Amino acid sequence: MHQTVPMLSRLPTFGEECHVHVVIETPKGSPNKYAYSEAFGAFEFKTVLPEGTSFPYDFGMIPSTEGADGDPLDVLLLLDAPAFPGCVLEAHLVGVIEAEQLERDGDRERNDRLIGVAVKASAHAHIHALSDLCPGMLDEVEAFFGHYNEPAGREFRVLRRDDAEAALALVRQAVEAFGQADD
Repeated sequence: MHQTVPMLSRLPTFGEECHVHVVIETPKGSPNKYAYSEAFGAFEFKTVLPEGTSFPYDFGMIPSTEGADGDPLDVLLLLDAPAFPGCVLEAHLVGVIEAEQLERDGDRERNDRLIGVAVKASAHAHIHALSDLCPGMLDEVEAFFGHYNEPAGREFRVLRRDDAEAALALVRQAVEAFGQADD
């Protein structure tokens, strides 16, 4: 009997104990940006980052969510070693960088970055809040996204940083938006 396997973008959002599922799209250290394409059911090469730039941490999406930009929510994930595109794991959220992008055409679009820690990460197991991160880490992450967006003519502007509860509230809103999109 043939079973239907759900697309990665449609996996359950939540795992155990309010942990979220994360699908890795671009691994830590990659100078290339990849994104899951539901149309292809595969990972699509999106772009090469500016010379000398690579992703500082694993980057992925939270499935079955729809953010303000129409895409699944983005998450930057702390993990002991880089994962690979398509790897699915559970994470606990520690906060969010609420941000907007100024597009080349002048439109502003929300594009938040959730920050999570892999549940099975041992090197980062002590991190439960943004305040547990190394000093300057979020400044570097924000600078990375600013630099990453420049060649495309977009400006990444941080609105604020918020805690794990705010991150979880964004996930719940995005789950609701995703469910409404399927109607």
